[in-house]
Amino acid sequence: MTTDPNSPGVHPSPPGDPPPGRAVLDAHLVVDRGTFRLDLPLTIRPGEVVALLGPNGAGKTTALRAFAGLLPLTDGHLRLAGRHLDHPGRRIWTPTEQRPIGVVFQDYLLFPHLTALDNIAFGPRRQGLDRQRARQRAADWLARVGLADHARRKPRQLSGGQAQRVALARALAVEPALLLLDEPLAALDARTRLDTRAQLHHHLANHRGATLLVTHDPIDAVVLADRLVIIEDGQVVQEGDVATVTAQPRSDYVARLVGLNLYRGYADGHHVRLTDGFHLVTGDQHVGAVFVAFAPSAVALHPHRPDGSPRNTWPVTINGIQRHGDNLRVQLDGPVTVAADVTPAAAAQLQLAPGRTLWAAVKATETRVYPAAVAPTDAEP
Repeated sequence: MTTDPNSPGVHPSPPGDPPPGRAVLDAHLVVDRGTFRLDLPLTIRPGEVVALLGPNGAGKTTALRAFAGLLPLTDGHLRLAGRHLDHPGRRIWTPTEQRPIGVVFQDYLLFPHLTALDNIAFGPRRQGLDRQRARQRAADWLARVGLADHARRKPRQLSGGQAQRVALARALAVEPALLLLDEPLAALDARTRLDTRAQLHHHLANHRGATLLVTHDPIDAVVLADRLVIIEDGQVVQEGDVATVTAQPRSDYVARLVGLNLYRGYADGHHVRLTDGFHLVTGDQHVGAVFVAFAPSAVALHPHRPDGSPRNTWPVTINGIQRHGDNLRVQLDGPVTVAADVTPAAAAQLQLAPGRTLWAAVKATETRVYPAAVAPTDAEP
């Protein structure tokens, strides 16, 4: 879609569709907001679902608003389906309503005065379809999401899961080149989220355009996305397929996301010196800057310093205890902070309580070691 060439500061975007197999979305978002800068390169191929994850303040919302046309780029470019939608260097900017983008907001933002059918028909009507054809397309989408008998209901008459499906149908009814999902399951209870996630996965699999899922929920990301992009402080810190990212986290945020203890250090054979001087013995041999990771279930807790095979032992103090599935996750302070998973029976035997001092032990064979990019703090001792 193009903008009015007579509008000041707005030039028409060049036409054309991407060649087969090429990215539907080719973007480098640079947005300055006070002291914060988002610098996000991103490409998405046809039919691909990419999850954008990061802690609060990482820049996820800024990226979403930039894609939707609610924030102009400071620099970089946004090219979608072969057309530049935003390119400050060429003075190109396309208004929100003229972008081939569908959005499912966290709170859905359905028009409260319209029926489910007319909510979905709104977008096609804006695209130029007459009332009858727009309503027919809306009815088709209601049937696809299993709500054909809810056409005359208004948003207040829908459950959370039903409202989410209407919002998804409304976004897809405009046949978008890019579908933006902003925490699409966050407003649902756990049971509804499980069912709706499965339905969403089905509809995303049939979407031929690009999909960007913005979420803080690792389960949503793992189940729905083909690829993960992790941002912190406005920068990409890690990206890749789910298996790669979960197996080899490269930041504390990602490690917490996938439930691993993660440390950065310098390896010399089987010994890794961590950045604060603490040493770990590992099963793998490496030389140079590395990450060391191990699961909380690999951490054994003892009332006294253990004898025997574990070569990694150190004193710890309990900082907190939380339920984690059928077990307890214990947060521990010491030479390095660490999380340990213990059974309720073991917790009772150890008399776990905040402030209690114990010994932690991790077998070298339970550790996972992989290379890290060299940073100034990784200089060899």
